[in-house]
Amino acid sequence: MNLFADITTHLPEELTTVLQAGDGVRIERIVSMDHRSPDGFWYDQDQHEWVVVLKAAAKLELEDRTVSMAPGDSILIPAHPPHRVLWTTAEEPTVWLAIFSGQG
Repeated sequence: MNLFADITTHLPEELTTVLQAGDGVRIERIVSMDHRSPDGFWYDQDQHEWVVVLKAAAKLELEDRTVSMAPGDSILIPAHPPHRVLWTTAEEPTVWLAIFSGQG
């Protein structure tokens, strides 16, 4: 699979594709375009999430800081600390690769 194939610029919602799952690990391609978490919404996940931006840009909000991400930037978000997407580019799709693993 090519991670940049079949990406549309008409994305009313984020597009998440599970690429592989099993043995407590899930790998996803996420495509965002001018998306952000709803006001007041915070992710609180049971698994650790390592995410890398492959294309375009995004900004994440963690409990204690804001993280700007450009192509090649990655972050490990441990299970349970609240986090949210503040911004993704409107001019082109932001392509993420996310790996979820373990239990918090």
